[in-house]
Amino acid sequence: MSPTREHNKKRTKKAIIQAAIKLFGEKGYENTSIEQLAKAAGVGKGTVYSYFSTKRDIFYAFCEGELEYIHEQLAIKTDKNAPILEQMLTIFMAEFDYITRNPEFGRLFMQEMIFPNSSAFHDNEEHLNKYFEMIFPIIEHSQARGEIRQEIDSLHVCGHFFSLFLLLIHTYYTKMIPETEAEQTLKSLFSQVLEGLQPQSQTVNMKGIHHE
Repeated sequence: MSPTREHNKKRTKKAIIQAAIKLFGEKGYENTSIEQLAKAAGVGKGTVYSYFSTKRDIFYAFCEGELEYIHEQLAIKTDKNAPILEQMLTIFMAEFDYITRNPEFGRLFMQEMIFPNSSAFHDNEEHLNKYFEMIFPIIEHSQARGEIRQEIDSLHVCGHFFSLFLLLIHTYYTKMIPETEAEQTLKSLFSQVLEGLQPQSQTVNMKGIHHE
């Protein structure tokens, strides 16, 4: 395939995804038709089907883009030897930025991630597995360095961070805190949970230092 043709295919695919983000956010997923997507993207209906078999395939293309963006931000801002706080903050703030670029679609995206449609469970599970493949090595490396306790399962550690991220998303959509304070808020929340995940000896030492 020639470079020009490849570029055009990527541009068309991106246009379809952007149209879906706009229309899914405005009309809702169920109320958006392929015909409407094609019109908004400036392509024919057949062209949409040549890239995506279903609307859900378009949705998961957005999910793939999210993971690519997070990986990119990790590579730019941290390295594998950075403290877990720094790496987790980079991951979840990248996700926050990606989702909140299009708030209405972001709302739909989070709903699908937390309460997936049973008919699309396989696709959602595949996305989650890729997500875990990115986060679990960071947790395991942190445990090997003694930052957090080794006996805690990686999934449970991940759950601590994800639940706090959901709290941040809630505060964003309910306007409880300004968007400009999102990163500092998440850093504070993550720091608190990490203190609780530290090996007992470190926790005792920190308390002793604190009281001195």
